[in-house]
Amino acid sequence: MKKLFLLLLTAFLFIGCSSDDDSIFDYVGTWSGSYEGSDKGVWNFVVDESGKVVGTMHSDVNNENYNISGNLSETGDLNATVGLPSKGEFNGTLSTDKKGNGNWSNSLPTPPKSGTWKGEKK
Repeated sequence: MKKLFLLLLTAFLFIGCSSDDDSIFDYVGTWSGSYEGSDKGVWNFVVDESGKVVGTMHSDVNNENYNISGNLSETGDLNATVGLPSKGEFNGTLSTDKKGNGNWSNSLPTPPKSGTWKGEKK
């Protein structure tokens, strides 16, 4: 009976400890990279334990900084805004292999600008 109990306990432990579980902790830390399109420059942000994202995007063309703020899901989906002095979006996906990419758009200053971004976890 003890052997059966231990066998069942071991089976439940393997099932309960799957390595495929998504966790925000895989993404916590500093990420940075570059963006291009109708504007270009560099960006960086920090992901905290709650999935909150805060950072900046620096334009090499306008020599201006734009705030990035948003949230990251446990599956790595990034939904953020670009603001002050701009109004736009910074969306994409972060992966557990420490790479990220996506799209950005910015309606201020006019004319509207958009493009792609890529980067990695530091």
